[in-house]
Amino acid sequence: MDILQYQSDFLTYLSSQKLIKEPKNLYEPIDYILQLGGKRIRPVLTLIASDIFSGDYKKALPAALAVEVFHNFTLVHDDIMDDAPLRRGHETVHEKWDINTGILSGDAMLILAYQYFENYSPLVFQKLAQLFSKTALEVCDGQQLDVDFETRNDVTIDEYIKMITLKTSVLVAAALKMGAIVAEADEEQAQHLYNYGLNLGIAFQLQDDYLDTFGDPETFGKQVGGDIIENKKTFLYLKSLEVANDEDKEQLYTLYNKKQKNNSEKIAAVSTIFAKNNIPNYTHELIEYYTNKSFESLTHLNIDAASKEGLRMFGENLMSRKV
Repeated sequence: MDILQYQSDFLTYLSSQKLIKEPKNLYEPIDYILQLGGKRIRPVLTLIASDIFSGDYKKALPAALAVEVFHNFTLVHDDIMDDAPLRRGHETVHEKWDINTGILSGDAMLILAYQYFENYSPLVFQKLAQLFSKTALEVCDGQQLDVDFETRNDVTIDEYIKMITLKTSVLVAAALKMGAIVAEADEEQAQHLYNYGLNLGIAFQLQDDYLDTFGDPETFGKQVGGDIIENKKTFLYLKSLEVANDEDKEQLYTLYNKKQKNNSEKIAAVSTIFAKNNIPNYTHELIEYYTNKSFESLTHLNIDAASKEGLRMFGENLMSRKV
């Protein structure tokens, strides 16, 4: 399992696609967001799964690109909804162009993603499209819940985990299962791989939430404290309300419910409350719980020991990341 080889072959395949065509104002933003880099975790997972079950990862390249195009489509629209200035350390699409361009280019990306499934036989195409449609709707469900939570003061940790499962981890899980579908793996085996991805995706998002507040601005690639500015009810915030004293709770409510004049002061105040209440440790414990839950699914996979170890190492590397 050579992650660097998968990444390299995926990037070669991506660069072979002639994404810029007329009208340029529609397609240049698509090429821009896809070339911005990022970790390419989802397409790599599609290639890994195909390799594990068939020994041929290259036939999964179109499906991997479909996953990456869809993921980036969600980022373009998320950034508009969040009014985010940065993505991977560069201007977001709607900042570089405008909001209308971001909406329309995002729409085109969703359609483009489906087109890559046309590279497969009818049966494989049908299975991919079915999983993809289910996943795409779940991502929208998760995004709506995320928006709803911004104006609610009664969000529970369980509700939050459900939201990030839909918004983030179902796509990680689907990326893996798509690779298994391309490899024509047994449905039960494909589902175990999906479950591995689902729990890894939850751990991944919790790590992202942690880095959003406590990450290094030099390496994180997004605005540190963005979730705090947006009043996102992340695990860090919800756990603080559970364990903090009344004074800290009151301050958090005020910071999250009243418009603050100075965002950097707000970020500093909230971060201090999180740190004071041991929230980084609580977050790391939950990340470990979901990572281990993810690894449990590996025991049900009928694959060689090296592949299992590769998947375990991939998960461990993902959780120790700083970006």
